[in-house]
Amino acid sequence: MKKILNYLFEHKTFSRENAKEILTNISKGVYNESELAAFMTVFLMRSITIEELLGFRDALLELCVPVKLEDNVLDIVGTGGDGKNTFNISTLSCFLVAGAGGKVAKHGNYGVSSISGASNVMENLGYKFKNDEGKLKQEMAEAGICFLHAPLFHPALKNVAPVRRQLGVRTFFNMLGPLVNPAFAQHQLIGVYSLEMARIYNYLFQQTDKRYAIVHSLDGYDEISLTGDTRIITNKGEQDWTPEALGKRKVHAEDIFGGNTTEDAARIFLKVLKGEGSWAQHSVVMANAAMGLYCLEKYPTYDECFQAAVESLESGAAYKVFQKLISLQ
Repeated sequence: MKKILNYLFEHKTFSRENAKEILTNISKGVYNESELAAFMTVFLMRSITIEELLGFRDALLELCVPVKLEDNVLDIVGTGGDGKNTFNISTLSCFLVAGAGGKVAKHGNYGVSSISGASNVMENLGYKFKNDEGKLKQEMAEAGICFLHAPLFHPALKNVAPVRRQLGVRTFFNMLGPLVNPAFAQHQLIGVYSLEMARIYNYLFQQTDKRYAIVHSLDGYDEISLTGDTRIITNKGEQDWTPEALGKRKVHAEDIFGGNTTEDAARIFLKVLKGEGSWAQHSVVMANAAMGLYCLEKYPTYDECFQAAVESLESGAAYKVFQKLISLQ
């Protein structure tokens, strides 16, 4: 690692193959925690290159525990690291999509720079993490959704988890999460914390046959926040959408605050899923779910997808999906 660090300190970048080799070694436990912390910190001081990101992704996918689910599944995932501490909007949106008839393989992890990541809230609410393909297929068949806890599928993520927690800041591993869903989801809604990341993801996804939407709220959120305009990049191009176009009205930052503990996050999660949240909370979740349904090509227009998301929440269908999923644990 000393040689690698000195190379980086000279402002040099890695080739795709070199990056793949380094992350492979990380997954094997070759480096100690101090070395890993120093390595991750370098990428906070300069942007990761596309070649490096591709190499890191190649290693994770080669080493992952793959799971074969249905063909047309969706993942809604954010990079995290936006520092906004919202409630679990992406995870809630997945249940609305499933309630509207979509199939969702949600890839997630514990929060690092936020109070409660997707894994924190799902675990708190009674979901048991697993990488058993048979059980995950059963959840998908009966509930329309399953949850893929990243460390169970990616050995490298498990090895760096303690260091990421101790650092408590965004690292390049935030960028990798949306690229390495072990179910290889063909449809993805990805929220990113910067326009630079949005453009990198767009470049990467253009090389695939995925149907995708990359979203970035221009005031810094890694999801459709409705607190301001949102840049949305899809297979068809990019456009800025107003809060009114996406969710019928603008909301305030305090309306989507996620609480101070995982317990707070779980309480908000259930309240919204039962249709008992605030108008602002519901609107944000419905907007993200609608964009997810749009990625799945469930309906030809975003407005039709939004109406389906409204129906999923207000009819109780989304909450029934959740109840079914938890009953299968």
